Amino acid sequence: MSLPDPHIFPQVEVLEGKDAGKQGKVVQVIRQRNWVVLEGLNTHYRYVGKTKDYRGTMVPSEAPLLHHQVKLVDPVDRKPTEVEWRFTEAGERVRVSTRSGRIIPKPEFPRADGIIPETWIDGPKDTSVEDALERTYVPRLKTLEEEVMEAMGIQETRRHKKVYWY
Repeated sequence: MSLPDPHIFPQVEVLEGKDAGKQGKVVQVIRQRNWVVLEGLNTHYRYVGKTKDYRGTMVPSEAPLLHHQVKLVDPVDRKPTEVEWRFTEAGERVRVSTRSGRIIPKPEFPRADGIIPETWIDGPKDTSVEDALERTYVPRLKTLEEEVMEAMGIQETRRHKKVYWY
């Protein structure tokens, strides 16, 4: 089962592990491994900056959870719920809680490079949609030589001979 986009998990509840029953915000989704990293949950501690004379500094590190170990939280009663995808009257695809029937909105999360696609404003060096969709190449079945001869107005007057391939 493939993991959906990270902007689909605004608030989730942990179902398994030492933090079972706790709710948290999704910080990162690792789609290749079906992992979800939650803010402040499922943490383990490790030493950073360890040397021979110094034991290092203990730093909390958030470990990932599998996507089936968390469930989306229903905004009405704050309990874990299953989600269905449905279409509104306007034809927009939305998430609906099976518990309460309410639409669960999708928050805007920046991508890994920090860009929020919905708030993007085109700059002077960006290609417009019209220019990108303009058809500039028309494929033909002629060879390069035939296209050059046609462009230069050269007529083929030679007779074709049979070619034998061995």
